[in-house]
Amino acid sequence: MSNAADSNARRIRSILVVDDDVELAMMYKELLGSQGYIVNTAPNGVEALKNIMRYEVDAIICDMMMPHMPGDMFYLAVERVKPHLCQRFIFVTSYEGNPKIEAFFKKVNGIVLYKPTTLGKLMGTLNLLNQRLANAEKKAAGAG
Repeated sequence: MSNAADSNARRIRSILVVDDDVELAMMYKELLGSQGYIVNTAPNGVEALKNIMRYEVDAIICDMMMPHMPGDMFYLAVERVKPHLCQRFIFVTSYEGNPKIEAFFKKVNGIVLYKPTTLGKLMGTLNLLNQRLANAEKKAAGAG
């Protein structure tokens, strides 16, 4: 039961920020919180995995290079335990052009945000993810 107003609704309300740079994660939390999002943070993939097992999230902003479990390994773990979340990732990296990382992004059709970033870029990237989720919902509705 959806109408035209629903299709324009924001599908992203809660966001998990996964980044070992605690200051940066807190900055994302403050910026996104000021835009009305509910934001949790995790310093690495291991903690982030515990988080997604406990709580539902609408989007995951995930750094690629972290200790204990880097972004690509975290993504693969999420793929096993909560595969529906895989389409809700925004990957963040300062390693633009790194062949291994770029190959991973291509393989998973990931949305990528390159550091350093701004609130404008962050919000634009969230809007892109929101649009992608809306298009996936429309496709699923049309197929059923």
